[in-house]
Amino acid sequence: MMHSNAANRLDRLPISKFHKITLVAVSFAYFFEFADINSFATTVPKLIKLWGVSINQIAYVTSASFVGMFFGSLIASWLADRWGRKKALVITTLWFSAFSFAAVFSWDIVSLGVFRVLTSAGLAAMTVVAVIYVNEIFPAAVRGKYQAYAIVIGICGTPVTNLIASVVVPLSDWSWRLVFLWGSLGIVFIFFTRYLKESPRWYESKGQYGKADAALSEIEDRVAAEKGPLADPAAPVAAVQTAKTKAPFKLLLQKKYLGPTLLLTVLWVTQTVGFFGYSSWAPTLLSKEGFSVENSIFYVALTTVGAPLGSYLASLVTDRFERKWCLVVFGTTIAICGLFYGLTFNPILIVVFGFLVNLFERGYTALAYAYSPELFDTAGRSLGTGVSYGLGRLSNAAGPLIIAALYNGSGYQSVFFFIAGTWLFGAIILAFFGPKTRQARLAPPAKSQDLTPSGSAN
Repeated sequence: MMHSNAANRLDRLPISKFHKITLVAVSFAYFFEFADINSFATTVPKLIKLWGVSINQIAYVTSASFVGMFFGSLIASWLADRWGRKKALVITTLWFSAFSFAAVFSWDIVSLGVFRVLTSAGLAAMTVVAVIYVNEIFPAAVRGKYQAYAIVIGICGTPVTNLIASVVVPLSDWSWRLVFLWGSLGIVFIFFTRYLKESPRWYESKGQYGKADAALSEIEDRVAAEKGPLADPAAPVAAVQTAKTKAPFKLLLQKKYLGPTLLLTVLWVTQTVGFFGYSSWAPTLLSKEGFSVENSIFYVALTTVGAPLGSYLASLVTDRFERKWCLVVFGTTIAICGLFYGLTFNPILIVVFGFLVNLFERGYTALAYAYSPELFDTAGRSLGTGVSYGLGRLSNAAGPLIIAALYNGSGYQSVFFFIAGTWLFGAIILAFFGPKTRQARLAPPAKSQDLTPSGSAN
């Protein structure tokens, strides 16, 4: 067998129970990824009182966590290419769950910082693999919508965790540990693994056409049993070229990969500094400005209710409009709302503008998760997505230090001018240099099997 025609066979499938189970499994992993990502931020106000943690110590732990995210993203791209998308998804989810559990037993800020770095590595790694997995399993014409649906469900982990934290953190001197225990429940993901299939596109990229065909046949049988006879896929006109078993980093220096990698690096750098500038620092900065620990956590918890709605908004626009321009509009809106968030001390306005920031930011993230892997073919998808996402996370090793310096040197509001400027810069770069992908997604399946150039959605 010289090819398995994976892209054409997958893209002509109707959405079925197989796709919905896959969606629920990925959404569950996302739920606890989002649940865990802000757990440190929600417990810090309590640790300031218990352990005497300083703003600079918070900055160092947060910065180190993003270094962990960088290495986690690189390792994830290697795992996903070497061992497969499914195995990598399982390993990375179990990893962050295990170290979130370890954080329950932290005895000082240093030990908690170490556990947070290791947890953060797993969080970023899982995200990279999940984005790639959804991109390769769902039909091209609707993959953006289902990527957003996964975020709609998964993002609920953020407000749920913040609301749990607002209740349990003030209870006693030890109850903050329950926030990390909650985050470790992602380990339950292991029960979903039996329902997931390895990506046939990955098998095909490794030249394992027999395994790709077997996986495709099983998926098609499941779908046909529910939906009836399937339409014939477009036939490939050429045999698939076998990709190298290892994806060297020099691959990204090729012209068709270098441009998208640089663009996505800017996208993820601005998203990371912008998003975590709000989410990681808002409870601490509010408490420093005179709000009680309980109120600062509660206000931030209320603002995160907008996050699931933002992901749902993304699901409505992602496959209808050009994703590039959706990202530009969302990024500009975040900059404006975030600036107003930092210019008021009225609790109602804090909640309103914080709600809008969360709504549009999570819509932006859902759009970016769908947009990023579309700029690469199968051979470069894991590496390009992982490196650009990882560099974005690494950039925030400097972000908290900059924010701490701005706060200590110029005050509370200067932090939000910086964050708003970051979002606006990202929107401008995307507007001028971002490739369009909608036409490729909506075109008939390609005749040649997944040998599409950079910028194709197949």
